[in-house]
Amino acid sequence: MEKQEFIDFARENPACFMATCDGDQPHVRTLILFFADETGFYFGTLSPKEMCQQLHKNPKVEICFYNHPTELAKAKQMRVTGEVEFVDDPALKHRLHEERLMLDEIAGKNLEPYFEIVRVSAGDMHFWTMMDASHEAELEHLVF
Repeated sequence: MEKQEFIDFARENPACFMATCDGDQPHVRTLILFFADETGFYFGTLSPKEMCQQLHKNPKVEICFYNHPTELAKAKQMRVTGEVEFVDDPALKHRLHEERLMLDEIAGKNLEPYFEIVRVSAGDMHFWTMMDASHEAELEHLVF
């Protein structure tokens, strides 16, 4: 399996679920992928959010991308396990803000100063389908 196959799947299915931990309690929420390329999977969050605070305390995450088919037999997910790193890049933060201006309208203020960008650039990823349910231990993983 090539890394590009995983990148393409994430780009085609940008709504995903990220699990973080607060102490020993996992928390899952839906996110929209900012972008993915050879350097990793990028996401945006806001500094006041609990998710952001959890990531600062414990950068370990698992992300699940899912293709949402109309037929369950065609369901496919991609799991990415790794650690986030915070990316301090003002140009990238500005780009994220421009792409998510509707959040300013919802909040009633400019959110750009609150944006945080996180990236998973290393870890383990694999695909899973319904046919894999009885042999998960045998699935091919890509360490990146």
